[in-house]
Amino acid sequence: MITIALFGATGKTGKRVLQRALAAGHRVRVLVRDPAKLSVTSDQLTVIRGDVLDQASVDHTVAGADAVLAVFGHVKGSPATLQADGTRLIVEAMKRHGVRRIVTLSGGGLRAEGFDQPKAADKVIRFLLKTLSGHVLADAERHLAVLEETTLDWTVVRGPRLTESPGDGVYRVGWVGVGTGTQISRDDLADFILTQVDDLSFVRQLPFVSD
Repeated sequence: MITIALFGATGKTGKRVLQRALAAGHRVRVLVRDPAKLSVTSDQLTVIRGDVLDQASVDHTVAGADAVLAVFGHVKGSPATLQADGTRLIVEAMKRHGVRRIVTLSGGGLRAEGFDQPKAADKVIRFLLKTLSGHVLADAERHLAVLEETTLDWTVVRGPRLTESPGDGVYRVGWVGVGTGTQISRDDLADFILTQVDDLSFVRQLPFVSD
C-alpha cells in the first residue's frame, strides 16, 4: 500500500483516478476547494481543504505521500498560469518532503520534441488550440519547463479528445502521430495515469495515450 497525493480529484478525470486509487488499496490525500464535490468516501482517504495555489495547503497534502498525481486543469475563471504555478508549489513541497515521483496531465498540444511525428491533422489541431485556447497551451508548456528544471522522476501524460464512453482497459501508448488515435475515454486515461505511480518506463517523458 502506498500513499498518493492527488490534485484535481473533483475533476472529470480526477474523480476516476481517485476511485481507482482507492479500489487498488492505496491511501490517498486529496486537496480540494469544496469537499462536497468529492464523489467517494473512504477510511483510506484524507481530505485537505484548500487551493493548489496556496503553499501551506499544497505542503500539507504532499506530506507523507510516496507519489504525486497532478491532474488539475483550467476551469472558468482560472488564473492564466494555474498549471505552472500550482506545479511549482507542488515541486517545492516534494523537495521538502523527499517525494520523487510526480505524474501530471496535459493535452496533445504539448509537444514531445524528438518523439512526436505530427501529421497534417495534428498540426491543424495544435493550430486551433493555440488560436482558441492559447493561454492553456502556454501554461502547459510552462508547467513542463518547471518539471524539466528539477531532478524529480516526472512523467507528463498527454491525451487527445477525452470522451465519457465507458473504458474497456484497452488503449495505446505512443507519441503524437506515431501509432495513436484521436480520442480516449476518461476511464482508460485514468487507468493509465494510475499505472504510472510505480511504472518508471516514461520517467522524464511525455507519453501520448489514446484508444
